[in-house]
Amino acid sequence: MLLEVRDLHVEFHTRDGIAHAVNGVTYAVEAGETLAVLGESGSGKSVTAQAIMGILDTPPARITGGEIVFAGRDLLTLSAEERRRVRGRQIAMIFQDALSALNPVMTVGDQLGEMFVVHRGMSRKDARARAVELMERVRIPAAAQRVRDYPHQFSGGMRQRIMIAMALALEPALIVADEPTTALDVTVQAQVMDLLADLQREYRMGLILITHDLGVVADVADRIAVMYAGRIVESAPVHDLYRAPAHPYTRGLLDSIPRLDHKGRQLYAIKGLPPNLTHIPPGCSFHPRCPLARDICRTDEPPLHQVSDERGSACHFWRECLDDHDA
Repeated sequence: MLLEVRDLHVEFHTRDGIAHAVNGVTYAVEAGETLAVLGESGSGKSVTAQAIMGILDTPPARITGGEIVFAGRDLLTLSAEERRRVRGRQIAMIFQDALSALNPVMTVGDQLGEMFVVHRGMSRKDARARAVELMERVRIPAAAQRVRDYPHQFSGGMRQRIMIAMALALEPALIVADEPTTALDVTVQAQVMDLLADLQREYRMGLILITHDLGVVADVADRIAVMYAGRIVESAPVHDLYRAPAHPYTRGLLDSIPRLDHKGRQLYAIKGLPPNLTHIPPGCSFHPRCPLARDICRTDEPPLHQVSDERGSACHFWRECLDDHDA
């Protein structure tokens, strides 16, 4: 197994109290596998990714429990210098806002080449040549000329390709992509996702794809983990989850996707709002918004029930959820 996150807990100390952002998250990624992590804003997707990368701001963030085992080593036990050696070389991240992530006063060639200068000891000339190769690899036209351009001179889709090139620079074993298609139009989204999928197959990387959009991951993910209020509420192979969700929250997310055969109908929306993470409801955290909620949901937190060998659901009534879908 390439990466295993085991019972991870992360909290933030705020003026309003302790925000429990990640509450016992467990998932795994194999080499060459794509795991999509889904959920609304505030569900803990990005915080989990930042914990994996070792880039949480501490304080206010604090990892209070769990393990992050990469290639047989628990990353949480490494020193800061050891984590830096892992970051970039073995695990890389694609951030959701490329314009903010890139340095506005450095050319993209210098930013890409810096990876080779710092980590591989290359000369500036050789690093620039590698930067051009990377830009060509992510299909940026006229790369040899554009390597001297600054981030603001590229379109949103091209900037995202530069971020992908930067993540690929040292050929890491795992890439964490945090909302890589945010703010891009649908056509460019598809191009970026196709590029990521092609590069992942070529390099046989593990890929964690963080998103709130089920439509984005349908063709690229192998498995999906659905998060709500800092927990995994459903985990399943992608085709099983789309065919028959085993948690009411997952079903609500799927029903919220616009469909061509529902033209003219009102778009479905999950009622209510995600919980305040400083005051997560007792029992099942989704029960205030759940159409299947009963008394037990308000008092007993459901474990991740084993629905089948490859999927689980943190719902007391997961069988009823499946039966309703089949009906």
